Amino acid sequence: MILKSLSLLNYKNFESINFEFDDKINCFVGNNGVGKTNVLDAIYHLSFGKSYFNPITSQNIKHNTDFFVIDGLYTKEERDEKVVISAKRGQKKVIKRNGKTYDTFSQHIGFLPLVIISPADRDLITEGSDTRRKFIDGVISQSDQKYLTALLKYSKIVAQRNSLLKYFTVNNTFDATTLEVYNQQLNEYGSIIHEKRAAFLEIFIPIFISRYHTISSGHEKVSLTYQSKLSETSLLTLLQQNLDKDRMLQYTSVGIHKDDLLFEIEGYPIKKFGSQGQQKSFLIALKLAQFDFIKRQSKVNPLLLLDDIFDKLDEKRVEHIIKLVDDQNFGQLFISDTHADRTEEVVKKISQSYKIIKLGDHEPENL
Repeated sequence: MILKSLSLLNYKNFESINFEFDDKINCFVGNNGVGKTNVLDAIYHLSFGKSYFNPITSQNIKHNTDFFVIDGLYTKEERDEKVVISAKRGQKKVIKRNGKTYDTFSQHIGFLPLVIISPADRDLITEGSDTRRKFIDGVISQSDQKYLTALLKYSKIVAQRNSLLKYFTVNNTFDATTLEVYNQQLNEYGSIIHEKRAAFLEIFIPIFISRYHTISSGHEKVSLTYQSKLSETSLLTLLQQNLDKDRMLQYTSVGIHKDDLLFEIEGYPIKKFGSQGQQKSFLIALKLAQFDFIKRQSKVNPLLLLDDIFDKLDEKRVEHIIKLVDDQNFGQLFISDTHADRTEEVVKKISQSYKIIKLGDHEPENL
């Protein structure tokens, strides 16, 4: 799969700009603030129907304008695919594929597989379990529509159950029958989600460990551990056991929406004991394993977006990453960096074709 061209209209800092891309490597270079990351985000937007960095649609519209349009032309399985995303203030965002509007955004997920590696990924280490669950869900959903459907239904039922719990408290009442209906539904979808997460991680964890081993030259031992109470007992039992607690808190305190991934290096939490370089290597290995998994499932090379990837990595680790991407197993790459010379020096070592796109105050300049 190849992104051939991209047009942006009123997207973030861009008024109107057009790009033509190399089939292998495309490097956006320029000073901070010129919009390198915004271009990568627009490409991400075309795959997922939302921004990676700011999911609030209206905040992605250029200041003092009323709408944005992102237009991408792809080649996939030897046919052209045109995807256009548009949003107008106060109106619902629209995604069109070859001129036809999707009924729901979820129908589009997985059609244009993509992996992004960004400094923002550090949230996976520093933030709460919600961020790590979103990572798992994002990887599985790109190749499993049934999982995505179960996830959306589960989230909706949790919200309904939470509203009912609040209603009980406000009105000093209780209806066990209605609550049991929600419990049964949560158990049904929660069991599907838990089983698919466990099966995914069984495949994913060895890939991740292998990727990290390569990046770090095998100097450090890392691990991922799936934490879920559903590994010990059914969700139905957990909901029944925690009924009094849920009524007091007025929300559902147990379920797959409380699962987590434990990140460790040498047996200790990487958040506390990993250096900046080790943490970045951990995240890159995580995302490259995501790439491998999605490619295996979809039989398509996902687009790979590398945002400011060379920052905070020593020369040795950068070299290992370059060797990894200089591989026919990878498809089209998009890289952003503030140092044009550094980027060109790096990509010159790669035996693939490449294009340097310098961003400034005007139209992009191809070097």
